[in-house]
Amino acid sequence: MSVRQGYPFLQMPLISVFRVITFWISFALAWGVALGQSAPKIRGEVFDALSSQPLIGANVYWEGITATGVVTGLDGEFEISSALLPAKLVISYIGYERSVRVIQPKDGEKGLRFFLKPEEMSLEEIIIRERRPDEQIKNLEMGKASVPIETIKNIPALFGEVDLFRSLQLLPGVQTAGEGTTGLFVRGGSADQNLVQLDGAPVYNASHFFGIFSVFNPDALSKVDLYKGNMPASFGGRASSLIDVSLQEGNRNQIHGQGGIGTISSRLTLDGPLFGKNSSFIVSGRRTYADLFLKLSRDENLRNNKLNFYDLSGKFSFFLGEKDKLSFSIYEGADFLGLDDQFGLGWTNWVNSVNWNRVNSENSFFDLQGYFSRYQYKVEINDPENGFEWTNRLSETGVKANWIRILSDKTTINWGIHVQFYQFSPVDLSPDPDSGIGEIVTNPKNGLLNNLFVGLNKDFSPKLSMEAGLRWGIYSQVGKGVEYLYPDDKPERNEEIGSESFDAWEPMQFYQGLEPRLAFRYLIDEQFSFKAAYNRNFQYVQIATNSSAGLPIDRWMLADRYTRPIQSDQVSAGFFRNFDNNRWELSVEGYYKDLRNVIDLRNGAQVLFTDQVETEILSGDGWAYGVETLLRKNTGKTTGWLSYTWSRTWRQIEGVSLNQAYNPRFDRPHDVTLVVNHEFNPRWSAGLTFVYTSGLAVTFPVGSYVVDNQNVPLYPELRNLDRFPDYHRMDASITWRNADKGRKWKGSWNFSVYNLYGRKNPFAYEFRQIYNNDINFNPSEDGEIVSSRPGVVMTYLFTVLPSITYNFQF
Repeated sequence: MSVRQGYPFLQMPLISVFRVITFWISFALAWGVALGQSAPKIRGEVFDALSSQPLIGANVYWEGITATGVVTGLDGEFEISSALLPAKLVISYIGYERSVRVIQPKDGEKGLRFFLKPEEMSLEEIIIRERRPDEQIKNLEMGKASVPIETIKNIPALFGEVDLFRSLQLLPGVQTAGEGTTGLFVRGGSADQNLVQLDGAPVYNASHFFGIFSVFNPDALSKVDLYKGNMPASFGGRASSLIDVSLQEGNRNQIHGQGGIGTISSRLTLDGPLFGKNSSFIVSGRRTYADLFLKLSRDENLRNNKLNFYDLSGKFSFFLGEKDKLSFSIYEGADFLGLDDQFGLGWTNWVNSVNWNRVNSENSFFDLQGYFSRYQYKVEINDPENGFEWTNRLSETGVKANWIRILSDKTTINWGIHVQFYQFSPVDLSPDPDSGIGEIVTNPKNGLLNNLFVGLNKDFSPKLSMEAGLRWGIYSQVGKGVEYLYPDDKPERNEEIGSESFDAWEPMQFYQGLEPRLAFRYLIDEQFSFKAAYNRNFQYVQIATNSSAGLPIDRWMLADRYTRPIQSDQVSAGFFRNFDNNRWELSVEGYYKDLRNVIDLRNGAQVLFTDQVETEILSGDGWAYGVETLLRKNTGKTTGWLSYTWSRTWRQIEGVSLNQAYNPRFDRPHDVTLVVNHEFNPRWSAGLTFVYTSGLAVTFPVGSYVVDNQNVPLYPELRNLDRFPDYHRMDASITWRNADKGRKWKGSWNFSVYNLYGRKNPFAYEFRQIYNNDINFNPSEDGEIVSSRPGVVMTYLFTVLPSITYNFQF
């Protein structure tokens, strides 16, 4: 055998080479066995002591050796090696008491379980721990607001019904449409510019009782995040905000339950293991019984009326080994209003999603989601001469894949794809056989939106951090459908010159747009930071309506040849300061938002039944700006916040208000909110809220004219130059809890008063003739008319409204 000179090792006989290799392999194996004997693998799981939920991302390390620590995975599981036993194992998690346990060599033979107690269990004061104490200083998020579920439950409620949206209305930068509504108007955007999603699936009508309550039962929720500004690149599709709602996961060790019996509704939530410790369920239901009280009325007409809503939701989770989790989320909610079998109006939400979460490694994660959301309504009129049935349905189907990669302790990147398919069914009005009303059927609208996104989080130094993102939306309106043609491509009533039909999936219109996102945070010191952000969003669906409060029959529209997608550009900046060891938070944020291609209705527009909605709307620009100030107390027996927002909102649309800039109805320059919760002792607590806002912008008539012997109000051409009176209200509640004697059943009573001092806030004004100085006088029934004059009648919804609710858990 010939070898090259100069390499002594290669000159050894081949058998000698094998002997050397065998020696080193044997030595390595023996050394590994020795290490394995002295450093057994310790496996375990970490749970919340109250809910038995797994704690993801808890720190596990040996006392004095933090460098070799690990974090828990999706199932709360961990695996760690030890150099020498016995030794002290430390388990820590933000917001929980630290656990220290001495581990013996024999413990390596079995799995260990650790149950961490929330810190508030060991303190006399209430501590909000769903957020890091210094979160608002250290994180990159601007315009993001998170309200802990327990805080939502402690806020005084209308009819005793704890409501998610009504709680969000108490945050700076969030306006309302008026008394008795849950519609949200965020930083100058309309209600349809908010993306409301439940476990990743959109909810198109998130309200009950015409906007008085939202569709979410707080008992079934784990968290709620509101993004008003710096929206991550993985989210999009709306111009103003994202309301991200997540359902709880069920307890995997035992059955738990909670619920309540209230003034107008009752609710029940159950959760527990499904098929052993690797799966869980949670189901929740709520129903009103207002219609049951109507049956007790002496008025026969009222006894035949129906008025109710219900919610049903569920989540089923399966842990497929150490790295994979699969969950299914379902929601169904419905409302129905029936008047003596003559009129019926009902609407239904059906939302479901499936989520697969995978931990590829300690630094790599993958999420895959599919969802389907459907909203539909039905109106029935039972009348021999004018009876009809009117239906409509819209749906969205989507698939989203998201990859996350931690490149280093200073750099994280995520990227993915989101495909959305919109189906807006025809408006269908079918008359009864003998009805004099003609049939109306519009054409369907379909759209396909493909989104690619990438995001980067980077810490340049301990003081300076950046979040950058880019989202690219590629939208196509597709058939089956019909496109109407107009002279000079300008839609006008009764001026179409033809139409073009498109087969299923045939392209009709194309739009695309890049959505850059950029945010910076500079840490001035450990208690003080400055942040700035820029966001662009495109919105390809919107509502054509003349009701700012939102109605179940509102007409949704897709971007098409004549209606371009909304473009929103927002710049924001703010200072964030914590005091007294993070006990107090202060933030001041300013923003400017520019809107393009927003729509408004022509005067006298009719959009519900026309197949040519483009002839009833006009589009133009909008802008909004403001300053939001929030002072928040997080710990102590007394918690809560005080906020003040100064803001202005404008629209300028050719053909509206003489082409001059005007304020939409929800422009409310001044907004003050106070929220206070106080814990007297473990059994007694109280809550109080106070709200003050400028009145809604409206248009009052400047005169009247006579038509068929009736006075008709005359309105000016300039819009919304007038305002309702300023709105203010105070609510209060007291909660009494049964003594905790170690029993599984725990109960509490909540006594609430809505509108404590009886303020008559206007809901609407009616301009009409007043006969005999009596606003209730009916000329056809109440006799002779002595006097007649034009007048204004104000309608208000609530004065002092007490309620009582019994809540329980077991």
